[in-house]
Amino acid sequence: MSLHSRPARPFLARFLAACAAACVGVAVAPAAAQSAYPDKPVRVIIGFGPGSGTDILARLIGEEMRAALGQPFVVDNRPGAAAQIAATAVAKAPADGYTLFLTSNSSHSVNPHLFRKLPYDPIADFTPIGGIAYFPFILAVNAALPVRTPQEFVTYANANRGKLFYAYGTPTVQIPAAALSRLLRLDAVGVPYKSSPAALTDVIGGQAQFLVVDLASARPHLASGKLRALGVTTSKRSGLAPDLPTIEETLGLRDFDLAAWTGLFGPAGMPREVTERLAATLLQALARPEVRERIQAAGAEPTPSDTGTFAALVRRQLEIWGRKVSDAGITPE
Repeated sequence: MSLHSRPARPFLARFLAACAAACVGVAVAPAAAQSAYPDKPVRVIIGFGPGSGTDILARLIGEEMRAALGQPFVVDNRPGAAAQIAATAVAKAPADGYTLFLTSNSSHSVNPHLFRKLPYDPIADFTPIGGIAYFPFILAVNAALPVRTPQEFVTYANANRGKLFYAYGTPTVQIPAAALSRLLRLDAVGVPYKSSPAALTDVIGGQAQFLVVDLASARPHLASGKLRALGVTTSKRSGLAPDLPTIEETLGLRDFDLAAWTGLFGPAGMPREVTERLAATLLQALARPEVRERIQAAGAEPTPSDTGTFAALVRRQLEIWGRKVSDAGITPE
C-alpha cells in the first residue's frame, strides 16, 4: 500500500458520505413536498354565481376539505359563457393541486356540442378527481293541464300539435326538452329565458306549457301545486322523488339519461399523489351522513365516485349529450 493511500481514506469516506446524503435528499424532497400537500390555501373555481346549486355544493365540500386537510378551500365564482370562463382559467392554471374546478355537465358534456370552438378540451385539459352529486331534471307542466303522466302528456301534445311551448333557462335543460319534442314529434316551440326561475314563472303563468328543469329549482312550485312533475330524465328513479317514473321506462326512449352531474377536477398533469389525496378526502366527506343530508337538502342526490369511475362517467356523458344535441336538432354555434 502506498504512502498516498492512507491519508486519502478519511477524505474518501467523507466524500462518499456527502454524496449519499445528497442522493437521499434528492429522493426524499419531492415525497416530503407531496406529503405536505396542501401547505397553503386551495382555490376552487366554479362557473356559476353565488347561490347556484354548484356554488352551494362547492362551499359545502370546501368546508369539509378544509376540516380534513387543514387549509382553506376558497370558492372563486367565475360565472359567464356557460362556464367557459371558469373552465379555461383552470385548464391554464399550474397543475400543482392549488387550483381546482368544481363543475357540472355544462362545461364538460354540453358545451363541446353547442360551440364549434372551445378555449379548452374537456378531456385532455383536466385531471378528474371524483364525482359528487346529481341534480335530477324533471319534466314538469303547468298544473292546469289535464295530464298527470308522461303518456298522458304525449297524448295531449299530439292533440295540440304545434300549439305547445316549452321554456328553458339554460342550454343544459334546453337539450332534453328539445330532444323530447323532436323524438316524440310534438312540434313544440322552445322559448329561451335568462334563468330557470324566469322560465318557471312563465310556465306557471301559462305563457308556456312545459319545461325540463332541475328538481331543486322546481320544488317550491311543486309544493304549492302550481307545477306538476311528470317524470325524471335520468335512467334510474331519483331518491329525492322516488314516486316519479323515468322518461325511459314510461315513453320507451333509450339512453335518455340526462341530469346535471357535478364533480371535482384539477388541471391536466396534476401529481398522482395529490389527486389521490384529494379523491380520498372527497369520498370520506361524502360518506358522512350529515354531509349527504345537506346535499339532499340542496336538491341534489349524492353520487360519490372514485377517480376512475368519475373519469368514465365524464367520457360517457360527453357521448350521451352529443347524441341528445343531435336528437334535438340543435346546430352548434
